[in-house]
Amino acid sequence: MPSEKFTVQRGTASLAAERWPGEGQPVVLLHSGVTDRRSWHAVAEQLQPTTGVVAYDMRGYGETSGVTYGFSHLDDLNAVLDRVATGPVWLVGSSMGGEIAIDTALASPERVAGLVLLAPAVSGAPEPSVFDADTDRLVRMWEAAQTSGEIDEINRIEMWLWLDGPSAPEGRVSGPARELALAMNAIALKNEIPEESGKSGITAWSRLEEISIPVTVACGDLDLPFIIARSKELADWLPQSGYHVFEGMAHLPYLEQPAVVADLIRSALR
Repeated sequence: MPSEKFTVQRGTASLAAERWPGEGQPVVLLHSGVTDRRSWHAVAEQLQPTTGVVAYDMRGYGETSGVTYGFSHLDDLNAVLDRVATGPVWLVGSSMGGEIAIDTALASPERVAGLVLLAPAVSGAPEPSVFDADTDRLVRMWEAAQTSGEIDEINRIEMWLWLDGPSAPEGRVSGPARELALAMNAIALKNEIPEESGKSGITAWSRLEEISIPVTVACGDLDLPFIIARSKELADWLPQSGYHVFEGMAHLPYLEQPAVVADLIRSALR
């Protein structure tokens, strides 16, 4: 069945959202910091019709309009949930979206039935003091592009880092998936979203034992090594969790093999 587009008003912001009809409470998909809701389209289509799906563009991404400062991603997500759900839902979060999912499970546990976290960021988690050689090389290239202000070059390097993986050759993922990834990230880069924009103020890393719902943590084996290590550690700390490896994929596996990601979500929901 085709999806239905709708908007959720949050003050002056208009959150662009999309719903794919299905049974029961919808699964809500939360995108990464270099994509938007379009990154989930193929996964949503795989999950239909047995599972309803909702995805939306966060502030500064995709088609959502409104200020990108002085707001909370948690409040925006709660407004979406008020619109689409009548009970607890499963949240599927990628990277930044994973951080928002975890923070929501802590701030509003009554609204969350379970989590699927794909290489998630975690609020309050320690940052690496050093990078592996491959990641360090790309970070230095990225910093040079930032200094020169070359948006297209920044986008190119970020897609090498996140889509291909730092140890993989540039262009490992090609075709429509790469074109879409570059187009989505170009919007985010143009909007110049402040780094701390929308943060919850929650320090989830020190509160993981409070999350008692089922959680699946997954990460591609071509992702940044420190993210792989953090994802494994997260799964070890969470009381009811399992860990899954996406073989031969990096930080955005749903752009590479959406059917595999959809299968993981289905397995978690059972």
